[in-house]
Amino acid sequence: MKRIILTLALGLGLLTANAQIEKLSGPRIGITLIGAGPVADFLHEGFDFDEEDGFGSTGAALTTQYGWQWESRFADGGGEIVGIVEWIVLVAGMEQGKFLPSATSVIGARTSKGLEFGVGPNLSLSGVGMVFGVGYNFKSGNLNLPVNLVFMPGRELTGNRYNGEEYKYNTGSRISIMLGFNMSNR
Repeated sequence: MKRIILTLALGLGLLTANAQIEKLSGPRIGITLIGAGPVADFLHEGFDFDEEDGFGSTGAALTTQYGWQWESRFADGGGEIVGIVEWIVLVAGMEQGKFLPSATSVIGARTSKGLEFGVGPNLSLSGVGMVFGVGYNFKSGNLNLPVNLVFMPGRELTGNRYNGEEYKYNTGSRISIMLGFNMSNR
């Protein structure tokens, strides 16, 4: 019974808080440069990649991304800065017949002039990483056109060759330019 009451209380609290939050959502497209590492190897050679030479042996890769962004504004007291939380789900590699999904959550801020920045976790087939983004939200009436530059540093890991020899490799840093649009109610 306590769980039901707690669930109802939380649900009502979220619904009440929701009334004060402007939600924005819309498509996102972009292009990403992936540094040498296992994801770049997969883009170059697919499942045929032989890791005997070590991850990253095929060099950097370029891929497109397509997906959807959900955004909620919070701490919007009518001032110069508004807090934002974004959830972005993307698929990369489709131009090469590959499927590389990712999900990102970003918390940040946007100024009244349109400058925005944020940071948050990213989950993809290569693991979990942290993304850092900066951008500008162009407005035309109720239309928002966000343009963002996103960076995700690679991680140093250790792998083993077939002969048992250890080697160090980087998962590959990523730099993306993302574009999107959505409509506001204001």
